[in-house]
Amino acid sequence: MSERQVVTRIAPSPTGSMHIGTARTALFNWLYARRMGGKYLLRIEDTDRERSTEAAVKVILDGLTWLGLEPDEAPVFQFSRADRHREVALELLARGAAYRDYMTPDELAEERERARAEGRVVRTPWRDANGGPMDPDRPHVVRLRAPQSGETRIDDQVKGEVVFRNVDLDDLILLRTDGTPTYNLAVVVDDHDMGVTHVIRGDDHLTNAARQTHIYQAMGWDTPVWAHLPMIHGPDGKKLSKRHGAQAVSEFDDMGYLPEALRNYLAKLGWGHGDDEIFSDAQARAWFDIRDVVGAPARLDWDKLNHLNNHYIRLAEPERLADLVEAVLKSRDWPLHDGDREILVRTLPLVREGARTTLELADAVVFALKRRPLELPDKVRGQLTEETRSRLGRLAAWIEEAEWTPAALEASIRSFAEAEGVGIGKFGPALRGVLSGGSPAPDLAGALVSIGRDESLARIRDALPNEALGAIRL
Repeated sequence: MSERQVVTRIAPSPTGSMHIGTARTALFNWLYARRMGGKYLLRIEDTDRERSTEAAVKVILDGLTWLGLEPDEAPVFQFSRADRHREVALELLARGAAYRDYMTPDELAEERERARAEGRVVRTPWRDANGGPMDPDRPHVVRLRAPQSGETRIDDQVKGEVVFRNVDLDDLILLRTDGTPTYNLAVVVDDHDMGVTHVIRGDDHLTNAARQTHIYQAMGWDTPVWAHLPMIHGPDGKKLSKRHGAQAVSEFDDMGYLPEALRNYLAKLGWGHGDDEIFSDAQARAWFDIRDVVGAPARLDWDKLNHLNNHYIRLAEPERLADLVEAVLKSRDWPLHDGDREILVRTLPLVREGARTTLELADAVVFALKRRPLELPDKVRGQLTEETRSRLGRLAAWIEEAEWTPAALEASIRSFAEAEGVGIGKFGPALRGVLSGGSPAPDLAGALVSIGRDESLARIRDALPNEALGAIRL
């Protein structure tokens, strides 16, 4: 096994949204494959034909693309391989490692009742039938002839050694009465044929690892390395559900999180590298080892995710942030006009410091995109006393010739306050309100730069009486 190329896989079922737990499983498979110089593959387990629609498949593909976790090869679709699964089941029959079970539904129900009462797994008399009708056309299922004594040991990279008593494991069904393959058979055949060497998945499949090991052994195939990941819980330590907020990858996108922030955060859910909280994809690939994953459930922590998202927002290129903010504004039916793109690119670096999501970024740029005349709220109108209006008129003339940069405007505003013999607090709140229309805005100099020289002076002019306009050259 050590000489083989490492091959990992993610195998979601297209039956709904792509859950955040699936996303973390994909990330860990991707990281381990990259760390080991191997391959990371995708299999769509689409055997539930009623729920496995093209739209559901697209949700998975779009989610992986958004996360930056596209597979190294085209996806494998499990349903299309049903003939191969049946072929292996027939080979197991030929080897004597499987058998046909002709129990009727009523007989099986009775056996289940007896097994439950006796505290054992279901056993069928057809396992050891000598003679009797073996007509392949008679309704039956095909079961694996699993060992009934001894133990099956799973050397799990996360859980450690896990031991199952074989007497507690039933002869699992390989083919149903209608000839369709079951999950456990299909998974083993697909993983073997895809060359999967490491099965990294949720720990709800831990018992399946023992049952699937029996299929590998019956076929004489190499058993993969197992690694079963703990669940993700909500902040209250309970199973993640809608009451905890977002669960699907698409919801995190809609809520304004960046994929690199979510990757960083998901990597920290159950795995870590010392005290490092923030690290690049390259660092994660270099550091990640599946054996370092913690066996206990991880807890979703929104404060940490918001902190990480703010970090990556502050690193992002303004043009990229402008694309994201434009999408948010369009979803809110905010009218965008010619020139607004330039305003966004100019404004975003000045307002992103405290933004936790791109939704908050969109809120923070609204002031700069407003169209004149601005409707001033009562609070702002109340600040516009005769004295303040007169002072704003003089301020406008003062800053008109300034270099229109944050540093130059900040210095000009301070020098104006000194010349007037007042503190900035005497006119700053009113100026901010006039410039923003009462919406959140950055510091005065940042607001002026965001809005631009001509628009800023025009907004000030709109708030002044005619006699205060003479000094402003517009």
